[in-house]
Amino acid sequence: MPERIAPTAFLLAALAAFATHGCGKSRQDQDAQQLAARVRTEFLHAWNNYERYAWGHDALRPLSKTAHDWYGQSLLMTPVDALDTLILMHLDSEAERARSLIVSDLSFDRDIYVKNFEITIRLLGGLLSSYQLTGDKRLLSLAEDLGNRLLPAFNSPTGLPYVFVNLRTGQTRDPVTNPAETGTLLLEFGALSKFTGRPVFYEKAKCAVVETFKRRSLLGLVGESINVETGAWTNTDSHISGGIDSYYEYLWKCWLLFGDKDCREMWEASIPVVNKYLADESDAELWYGHADMQTGKQTNTTYGALDAFFPGLLALSGDLTRARRLQASSFKMWNLHGIEPETLDYKKMCVVAGRYHLRPEIVESTYYLYHYTGDPEYRHMGEKMFDDFVKYCRADSGYAALADVVTKQQLDEMQSFVLAETFKYFYLLFASPETLQFDKVIFNTEAHPLKRMW
Repeated sequence: MPERIAPTAFLLAALAAFATHGCGKSRQDQDAQQLAARVRTEFLHAWNNYERYAWGHDALRPLSKTAHDWYGQSLLMTPVDALDTLILMHLDSEAERARSLIVSDLSFDRDIYVKNFEITIRLLGGLLSSYQLTGDKRLLSLAEDLGNRLLPAFNSPTGLPYVFVNLRTGQTRDPVTNPAETGTLLLEFGALSKFTGRPVFYEKAKCAVVETFKRRSLLGLVGESINVETGAWTNTDSHISGGIDSYYEYLWKCWLLFGDKDCREMWEASIPVVNKYLADESDAELWYGHADMQTGKQTNTTYGALDAFFPGLLALSGDLTRARRLQASSFKMWNLHGIEPETLDYKKMCVVAGRYHLRPEIVESTYYLYHYTGDPEYRHMGEKMFDDFVKYCRADSGYAALADVVTKQQLDEMQSFVLAETFKYFYLLFASPETLQFDKVIFNTEAHPLKRMW
């Protein structure tokens, strides 16, 4: 008899434990669903006010309730950037209005100089992603027209793109650029090549990446700015922040999306060097600072909102140990004033640049880490950030950037990436994994998902 009692008791205990775990998991899922619904509601608050006060323009200024166009005439920045978010959130009527506006009103036949990098990641990326999600060939036609008009940017002696290109004339200007702007084009131009069967887009963007990589220092680092006509570095500061950040991101992502072995080799040559010279163990915490590209000597102990993309990239490339440690540092930066600053001196734990532009990078990394670890800590982290985001940035007519994270004074700015990225990553963090199959897409640096088809 005793032999039979023990297994029965064990079985009952196991069932009880399973039931407790199941209930706990169920509650977590319910909480996450409620948070996803909250995110969707707040996204609609921002989107509806864009529709009300800035429809047909690039962006909403939420405090003055006025419209803003980047170049004096609209390229429909917000509708194009936000369309795939509207689709993923199943906001069908809003998505249809945005798509109708884009296919009827968007024209790139304009005598204006545009920033090649920003137009590529926001508009070209947005059009291609939305084309994949909808199958609407008019979106692909717009993307190809835009790609044609951006190609002259690459007509420099080095093959590195100029900063600005005129959409109508093809004239270029501003030869001093940076690795992010030369190396964050291949996902979009490459996808355009695959869809249209025209290799020129892939070739031009790939050449720009290779030419950037070839000019790395003997240590293997790249600098902050480079002249596309001479190929000479004009600033040798090296880091993972704005101006360099997405150059590293695209080396790995272009391998994942296209199977481009050159990109993988460039990544494998670059990332150990980044970890060697830029990673900074400070008081047992992990941060990434600045160093001179030629000597490797540390030049600055700053880290900021843009740097906070790096835990996500580390996780995507399989380095979860570093990713988790760096994410903890990013979250510490966020909690210092209840919202992250643009730049922080992590040695002194003091704000260097206090604006908050509603940036998505820390949320993006939280989403990636939750996906790879399943650790509820990251959803709790996301909930805290979303609560702060709503508390300090919600305005009567949209969402407003902050002029200062200490005073929380709002700024009359709501860039399109708030709808393209920040809200999207918050939503995906809490939504069911079926909303978007993570492993079947690669996000461009503006959070536009491109399906892994090639």
